[in-house]
Amino acid sequence: MASAPPPRLTGLDLFRGLAVAGMIIVNTPGSGHYVWWPLDHAAWNGFTPTDLVFPAFLFAVGVALALSFPRRIDAVLWRRVARRTASLIALGWAWQMLARPCLATFRLMGVLPRIGLCYGIVAVFVMLTARRDADGRARLDAGLIGGAAVAILASYAALMLLVPVPGHGAGQLTPDGNLAGYVDRMLLTSAHMWRFGTGASGAVVYDPEGLLSTLPALANVLFGMLAAIAWQRAPARAVAWIAIGGVVLVGAGLLLDPLFPINKRLWSSSYALFSSGLSALLLALAMLASRRPALNRLFAPLYLLGMNAILGYILSLLLGLAGMRLYIGTTTLGAHAFAAMQAVAPDPYLASFLCSLAVLALVIGPLVPLHRRGIHLRL
Repeated sequence: MASAPPPRLTGLDLFRGLAVAGMIIVNTPGSGHYVWWPLDHAAWNGFTPTDLVFPAFLFAVGVALALSFPRRIDAVLWRRVARRTASLIALGWAWQMLARPCLATFRLMGVLPRIGLCYGIVAVFVMLTARRDADGRARLDAGLIGGAAVAILASYAALMLLVPVPGHGAGQLTPDGNLAGYVDRMLLTSAHMWRFGTGASGAVVYDPEGLLSTLPALANVLFGMLAAIAWQRAPARAVAWIAIGGVVLVGAGLLLDPLFPINKRLWSSSYALFSSGLSALLLALAMLASRRPALNRLFAPLYLLGMNAILGYILSLLLGLAGMRLYIGTTTLGAHAFAAMQAVAPDPYLASFLCSLAVLALVIGPLVPLHRRGIHLRL
């Protein structure tokens, strides 16, 4: 007898749509010189609303992954995980080559490669550690998943605080002196890192999506899995349990902050805890909102974006690139759009924000007919 399809967590598409919408708004201002502080990353230590969007998406990856269990683990599933992981990394590399087509300065890491690595590593972990039922289906072990998240964050904190960096010593959480940046410089080399990750000398010294800092990002995915497991076990009480878990994680992040400051660029352990807690609270709110028909209609565009998240994100990247690369006369298309928006909203910060909303609308527009035809990008 065929097994029933896994249950659907109402509100996940809304939560994921909010995360992607946040990415688009943050990445496509009308002018990078006019950005309200909530729509920009913290310069180093600290936290802004913008610092939530990427970890929230990783949290959603974990929720979706957990909802696919219980299931049979076979060769087909292993191939699917490998294909999705490779596809996300390849998409990220294709974007890098399109944006800056130069192998000498090709950035190896980035948002899409980090999503791919986090998904792939966590998927392999849970497939190897899942418990098998009598019928052969694998079930997730919540205790093992939670323990792995804690162990990862503790290990990363120990590495960052205790392992000395040549020329800087141990525990130097500066752009130049942190261990994650040093590892990236040794393995990736500065030429293949984020070109804005500069230190005091102006040289590239760190990558916010680097190799070592991908380790704590796995915890965001694992905590997302725990939220989904909570819903599967007790749907009627899931909102409360997820919200309580969110409060606990936020508190843990704040308690760790004095020792290992909340820092998105380093993806510090306190940042992983804090952002996972806020993601859980946002998911709980999305679950509550999805129960209200009026709110469902209001948030319909975000649901569409959440159901086609990767495609929406890629479209936003292409629109942003077109704004920088296409010229009308001697002025870029993006500059023309910003000037036109200032004619409507003279405040440059407001005009810049409205431009990002316009890009969001342009992204969602093509998703509507695709959704009606049942077309969704499934990597």
